[in-house]
Amino acid sequence: MHRMDMRSREQYLKALLGRYLRARKRGKSALLDEYCRNTGMARKSVLRKIAGLLKGESPPRKQRQPVYGRPVRVVLETLWEIFDRPCGQRLEPLVEEELERLRSLGELKVDEKTARQLQRVSSATIDRLLTAKKTEWIAQRRYGRAGGNLIAKKIPLKMTDWDLRQVGFLEMDLVLHCGASTAGEYAHSLSALEIGSAW
Repeated sequence: MHRMDMRSREQYLKALLGRYLRARKRGKSALLDEYCRNTGMARKSVLRKIAGLLKGESPPRKQRQPVYGRPVRVVLETLWEIFDRPCGQRLEPLVEEELERLRSLGELKVDEKTARQLQRVSSATIDRLLTAKKTEWIAQRRYGRAGGNLIAKKIPLKMTDWDLRQVGFLEMDLVLHCGASTAGEYAHSLSALEIGSAW
């Protein structure tokens, strides 16, 4: 069912307010039911809004206390780096499967309360909690120190003008699946392309 946005709900409530004030008790109840059904709002919230309109001001919105604090965010940032910076949807199952193993190996120091919270955090919340870290990482990539790796610059690479009459010229790419640290065990991928045959 389509839900109205906040502005539309307020306009709708103001349009109903005159009828609501003129109605008897049963009529008021029916108007409230209609409004709640069409907007998806809770009855108590609507009554608070009506009281605020009658006072000439919008009722203050309740400030929700954050469910996940700094300890959860810090651990998520560490896990995000370990697993090579995946999105929240990919990180969520990794947290569920790997958190206890990483704790037992001493890779992560996480108290029980934080561990329980991490096991139930949603992918959308993970993305929200990692927003600042992702922004910082993107900025570092975009505006980081220029010049690149000095050792890599000394390795001669032939990028073009291959002699395609001969077989055996390869382009190779090695990937280390280790996240931000090369400590411990991890997988390697090596892909090779023969230039002449593209195989």
